[in-house]
Amino acid sequence: MNDFRYGPVEFYLVGFEGEGPDPETFQALRDLLASGAVRLLDFVLLTKTAGGDVETRDLDVDQADLLGEAHPLADGLAGEEDIMTLAQHVPAGTSAAVVVLELAFARTLAAKLRASGGEVLRTERVPAPVVNAMIDILEQEGE
Repeated sequence: MNDFRYGPVEFYLVGFEGEGPDPETFQALRDLLASGAVRLLDFVLLTKTAGGDVETRDLDVDQADLLGEAHPLADGLAGEEDIMTLAQHVPAGTSAAVVVLELAFARTLAAKLRASGGEVLRTERVPAPVVNAMIDILEQEGE
């Protein structure tokens, strides 16, 4: 069987007010990491000044509990270009985190498909709000 070291990776941009989130902001992330469904590859905090400048920073001592026991496995995977592209979506005077997650379940699926002669050629992501809206429409049409 072909073992993949990593599965597909997704970049998430999570915005919040002020210079840093409180620990509850990332409780869902900590829970998901603990389940093993995803692995944390990189985590970058950034602030966009009122003038539009982007400043990145590491977690400080007061923010160490944001990730619980998790530690990024591939610090630096989110490169400067990735961060600056994502920062375009951050309003001036606010902050965000770039969270890079490996979809561990997809790594397992891809490896098993490959072992049986198949190969994932492409995936398409549909955002949760779109999926839920479409399901609501389909359910209403079925009534």
